[in-house]
Amino acid sequence: MNIGDKVSVIDDNVKGKITAFNGKKIIVEDEHGFSHEFTENEIVLQNPEIYKHFQTVQKEETSKPKSKKHHKNPLVLDLHFENFEKNSEKIDAFERLFLQKEKLLKTLDFCREHNLKRLEIIHGIGDGVLQQMVHDVLESQTNLEFHNKEILHHQSGTVLVYFR
Repeated sequence: MNIGDKVSVIDDNVKGKITAFNGKKIIVEDEHGFSHEFTENEIVLQNPEIYKHFQTVQKEETSKPKSKKHHKNPLVLDLHFENFEKNSEKIDAFERLFLQKEKLLKTLDFCREHNLKRLEIIHGIGDGVLQQMVHDVLESQTNLEFHNKEILHHQSGTVLVYFR
């Protein structure tokens, strides 16, 4: 190393040129005019010519793939009993409601296991028993928010659930 050589400090963000030698210490003046003392093993020469024989390869940037779990459309659960149970006329109303509640709880667990963010529950418009059961179940759950699609929730047959 000689006076006037451009150097960089290994463990610091200091660049500059060698201005003097003081025994085993090397005096480096940084780009702001301040002087620093370093040992020879703390600095390296800045020599851009050593990299001339290396070719750089420009890689094409790829877009980040979107997760299928978080598409814009929420998972839809239709709680109309005839959609998921055959011979629905043979089952009494209390047992129907119990099976619908069980289906709702399983779907909520599925959404949590698969880190889904939204769920749309279709309970329909009727006398409000199924709707009340859905709201009671959702209020008992943690780490979720739910909203009716319409302002007047009695006129809406759906509830949107957002998982946190």
